[in-house]
Amino acid sequence: MLLEYADIEIDIRPTPKEITAGCALSIEFPGESLNSVQEIIANEQVEIRGLFRKSDQGYEQII
Repeated sequence: MLLEYADIEIDIRPTPKEITAGCALSIEFPGESLNSVQEIIANEQVEIRGLFRKSDQGYEQII
């Protein structure tokens, strides 16, 4: 909800199996919103398991 309040376009989807096994959910957002998302996470002290970016080699962890 915090990201939606900040007018960041998001999609909720299953976490890719390359990142974690099991039934976890992820929030997908446009890459150009990364700085805003990181700021919201830090300011609001949101607990996350990580931020990942899709690359040619799969997924790379940003945080």
